[in-house]
Amino acid sequence: MTWAPHATVAVIVEDSHGRFLLVEELSEGNVVFNQPAGHIEPGERITDAARREALEETGWRVEPEHFLGLYTYFAPTNGVTYYRFCFAARAVNRVSEQLDNGIIAAHWLSYDDIRARQPALRSPLVLQCIDDYRNGRRFPLDIIVESQT
Repeated sequence: MTWAPHATVAVIVEDSHGRFLLVEELSEGNVVFNQPAGHIEPGERITDAARREALEETGWRVEPEHFLGLYTYFAPTNGVTYYRFCFAARAVNRVSEQLDNGIIAAHWLSYDDIRARQPALRSPLVLQCIDDYRNGRRFPLDIIVESQT
């Protein structure tokens, strides 16, 4: 068996009312909540993947402003290790009502609402990334160096 980690992105987006943009989605037959997140496509720049995933899953155009960190998670349900590049992003505007397959809805939720949904969070990284964001964790985007091709 070959080890094949999954490279993913996620964005933390907070509005002026202190609410966070989350996605309600189906995962393995369960309804779960997650940040706008997904896999990086071959040849795609990491920040471009963050923009694309947010747009596809929420209909919101976002602009990454800071890098929060690289998080790893081993999912016991499928045996996959995920590497999550997490960004703090600013909501620019809502441009679409059309959402990816498997996405039920996009929600703006308070921190307390998210904590109340903890059993339904897609992984422990959802709350950990928000907590890190709320605790002021921020790195400049240029900490990520990608080759120009």
